[in-house]
Amino acid sequence: MHCLFVGAGSIASSYVDGLAESELTLAGVCDLDADRAEALAASHDCPVFDDLDAALDALDAPLVVNLTSHAAHAEVTRTALAADRHVYSEKPLALDSGTAGELVEMARERNLALGCAPASVDGPTQQRARRLLGEGRLGPVQLAYAHAHVGRVTDWHDRPDSFLYIGPLYDGGVYPLSLLVAWFGPVDRVRFADSLDPWPEREPQRPEADSHVEATLAFRAGPTVRLTASFYAPHRSREFYGLELHGDDGSLYLDNTGRMEPATDAVQYGGLGRSYTIVPPQSPADARAYIDAVDDLAASIAAGEPDRRTARRGAHVVAVCNAIETAAAEGGPVDVSSHGVVVPDETQLTATTASDDHPLSLPPIGFGCSRYRGDEYVDRKASIATALDAGYRLLDSAELYGNEFRIGELLAAPGSPDRDHLTILGKVWRTNHRQEHLLAACEGSLDELGIEAFDCYMLHWPEAWAHQGPLDRLAEKPVDEQEALTFPTDDDGEIQTASIPLAEAWANLETVVERGWAETLGVCNVSQPQLETILESGSIPPAVVQIERHPYQPQSELVEFCRDHDIAVVAHSPLSAPELLDEPVLAEIGEKYDLSPAGVVLAWNATRGVAPIPSSTTTDHIVANAAAVATRLAPDDCSRIEDLRDPEFSR
Repeated sequence: MHCLFVGAGSIASSYVDGLAESELTLAGVCDLDADRAEALAASHDCPVFDDLDAALDALDAPLVVNLTSHAAHAEVTRTALAADRHVYSEKPLALDSGTAGELVEMARERNLALGCAPASVDGPTQQRARRLLGEGRLGPVQLAYAHAHVGRVTDWHDRPDSFLYIGPLYDGGVYPLSLLVAWFGPVDRVRFADSLDPWPEREPQRPEADSHVEATLAFRAGPTVRLTASFYAPHRSREFYGLELHGDDGSLYLDNTGRMEPATDAVQYGGLGRSYTIVPPQSPADARAYIDAVDDLAASIAAGEPDRRTARRGAHVVAVCNAIETAAAEGGPVDVSSHGVVVPDETQLTATTASDDHPLSLPPIGFGCSRYRGDEYVDRKASIATALDAGYRLLDSAELYGNEFRIGELLAAPGSPDRDHLTILGKVWRTNHRQEHLLAACEGSLDELGIEAFDCYMLHWPEAWAHQGPLDRLAEKPVDEQEALTFPTDDDGEIQTASIPLAEAWANLETVVERGWAETLGVCNVSQPQLETILESGSIPPAVVQIERHPYQPQSELVEFCRDHDIAVVAHSPLSAPELLDEPVLAEIGEKYDLSPAGVVLAWNATRGVAPIPSSTTTDHIVANAAAVATRLAPDDCSRIEDLRDPEFSR
């Protein structure tokens, strides 16, 4: 779609930089400063104008991108709409609520699209924080603190006059306000506000509006927010555009509401009684380009459904800023016009990813809940809680681990992710392959976990051992009793097996689905011939195969077989092979991607479409492991890792 850029200042270059990756073409540039317009248009072979009416008459450009100075936005948008052009405007939409509302109504009457910055509302870190809200991690959010420390524009902007004229609310305050409105809906009223004018005496240029504003806002269906917007507080201060939300069940911190690029440590979650934990991305995320929001608007035009949602939000944000100024001057409270903004449906708070037809869509990484650390048993409750705080949403449990009741306590605690946002794997131990024992084991595990059904219930091993009794709450039993129950031996110290063929064990497992106790089934520690036996004999095909997988034992043929049969693969013990993390090739590849050797192994699994389930008791490692799977390795690097394969490897 052809577009006309109106305004060729510094922000315009950020939009032009993304044009090559967009569906838009630059039809022309208009600016009162002809030299600036020429410079912007030079690499796009398009005409230049210093008069908007002339540009609109001359060009067949259905979309105008309004990048003028703050105070000029409204008039430029009005002129373009009057010429029946769709408009995307930089923020703010206008400087007064009435004008902003008129522009939205004008666009509606003419069936035109009207969009408004900031595009950062849909940035990768903002979406990551939004998912935490949608998962119910905070519970009802009652308080929030938002900052917009724009800094002294005379220090960092070559043309600060436009900023000094409008003040910090309309330039910086719109970032946290736009995000909060997108998440919680409209502000009902400004409870109270104050403003002051701190400014260095040495500065020859002074703000025409007050340089520092503070306000308390009451959202219709969300928190009471204390907002601070300042030209005096430097933009290098500890809080730049930070946002902190506090709910009944937990707190969330987003370091920059205006951030456009992904950042590992930008989002943090604090559970009740626990310190903040970084919530890193678990999949590759691209930076949000300025032009992306214009592309989105153009797509709505092409679809015949011209969008005005961000314009309505922009108009409401202007109304909030107006009300803050009124409350600061005259006292509060001051009611705020919603401009058609509504409280979002709860389902809108959760950003979903495209799903394929696979019966079970696994998160890119899971957390191993085993109590086994070498020859020792460890209590995993604290580390599992940390993993949930760090954003792990795949939990690998098993009756053998004996700690399902502890996981259940975590899942029932305030601030736990909603069940719909968790994937829980369960495993029946090999002493319980007979149907009556298997069903009792599954039912007991569900009771301990406090859930109605597993996302996937699995055979822990294909081979059956002799039943020794129920395995309830193994973690509470003495170690020798645990060992006797789970590793049955005869008088000679040899493992006692049970004559239950794999096909029979799988048929027994299928009854779990028939009873509604599991959505899908799986098998662990399986060979390809054993998997073929299940596929040939079973009525329900396995959805998940869990195997030991690391560079010494990549099991590439089995992984490929599973892929061919639409079976997801989970890699247990991905980091625990002796001396693996000392391999020089992992360190070399890690330098290339800024990953540790452990991170390289996890990223390799993710690149190959395998979900690793590392286990750790250290917060830094838990966070780093989750962050690693957001990296995708080049094919050559994956091949180098797989060259470490050791056919002689064994535990």
